[in-house]
Amino acid sequence: MISLKDFEVWFVTGSQDLYGEETLKQVAVHAEKIAQFYNENQEIPVKVIYKPIVLTPDQIYKTLSEANVAANCVGIITWMHTFSPAKMWIRGLEVLKKPLLHLHTQFNRDIPWDSIDMDFMNLNQSAHGDREFGFMVSRMRKNRKVVTGFWQEATVIKDIAIWARAASAWYDWQGAKFARFGDNMRFVAVTDGDKVEAERKFGYAVNTYAVGDLVAVINAIEEKDVDALMAEYDASYTLASDLQEGGSRRSSVRDAARIELGLTKFLKDGGFKGYSNTFEDLHGMVQLPGIASQRLMEQGYGYAGEGDWKTAALVRAAKVMGAGLDGGNAFMEDYTYHFDPENSMVLGSHMLEVDSSLAKEKPSLEVHPLGIGGKADPARLVFNVRKGAALNASLVDIGNRFRLVVNEVEAVETENQLPKLPVARVLWKPLPDMRTACTAWIYAGGAHHTVFSQNLTPQYFKDFADIAGIEYVVIDAETKLAQFENELRWNDVYYSVLQK
Repeated sequence: MISLKDFEVWFVTGSQDLYGEETLKQVAVHAEKIAQFYNENQEIPVKVIYKPIVLTPDQIYKTLSEANVAANCVGIITWMHTFSPAKMWIRGLEVLKKPLLHLHTQFNRDIPWDSIDMDFMNLNQSAHGDREFGFMVSRMRKNRKVVTGFWQEATVIKDIAIWARAASAWYDWQGAKFARFGDNMRFVAVTDGDKVEAERKFGYAVNTYAVGDLVAVINAIEEKDVDALMAEYDASYTLASDLQEGGSRRSSVRDAARIELGLTKFLKDGGFKGYSNTFEDLHGMVQLPGIASQRLMEQGYGYAGEGDWKTAALVRAAKVMGAGLDGGNAFMEDYTYHFDPENSMVLGSHMLEVDSSLAKEKPSLEVHPLGIGGKADPARLVFNVRKGAALNASLVDIGNRFRLVVNEVEAVETENQLPKLPVARVLWKPLPDMRTACTAWIYAGGAHHTVFSQNLTPQYFKDFADIAGIEYVVIDAETKLAQFENELRWNDVYYSVLQK
């Protein structure tokens, strides 16, 4: 499972040596108290490390340079307690490679009306100290998150926590490896893309590995290990009688367990954080991985079918951002529509591979024919996804840039039994309505493969896109098609100019 406890953000406070020793001592005390408060706050998932206040260009450059190479540092929080002339920050900001959050706050919440004097004013001047810093970051065209408000406010803490999770997911992508078993499913456009540009832009590598090499690992799995995993299946899921010990189709489940163990070993030994595969390339495999992919996603691996490496990587990022939060993140597909004008809905599913972390109830382990792939009937977990607020996110390569498309949805109860649909499934109503959401998604070029998230809001993906420096568009309750189309047009102009 994924843990963010080893990650850290550095709390860097700017001032200058103009104010004298006593004032600077107070600045340091205040900064350390804020950093400690955030470090102890349960909502912020990473460590917050206080760094000595910076007073000179050399100190700033040294601190930010050290952050770049610090092993567990995922980002920097800056705050200008007093006034830190921004020319001092130029060299440091030029070299900074880690995500940046600018905290616009002050140590005291209220003005002390009866006692305020110029000493107080000289000490507590974030109101214009942060503006000076903000100007320089804007002039340098550096992406950053700005959070404004009193440092103990719940909304400020929440904004910092969201950014810290997005920064952690970005850190997790740097140097990550994703395995692609087989190539892209033939003739499909949106699941393919520029892997070279993705590695340059995102920091992760996608390379193809022979299915035969995976099969060799699967075939070498020992029977005792299969027995142990079968016992785990029996304890965790509801199995039909013919799949239980002594059942006529028990061997199908054993084949699935062996595939899961082989996949797990291949991914662990290779240091991979996710993978994709395709039913068009199953050389030597008994069945298409179903339960294996579902359970590996639940453990934190990124996954997407049909060679879709972009969605596999985005699933992994969502897993990191959502680590420790209630609810799940999983590979999903908009499969078919219910166009009842009074109750329009999308049925989301996939052939086999929807992560059981989304499950409303105890999943059922079942074996059924698949109809494609030409292999033995695969085992999969079948369940309904619980209702509630959720979203779909899609990362697409539109030629001259990557675009992240997010749609807020409301998952609803599955009132019908669906007895002949033996796959994990969810029904949702996209915001603001079916017609607007689906049309906007099509205009944006969003894919049919997505990350379905129960525990992340659009703000997580907005922060992540800002850190990555990619285009972000959201379809939500406020979306109007004419405005959305204009936003896409404006973005085309902006990114065309940006590349010149």
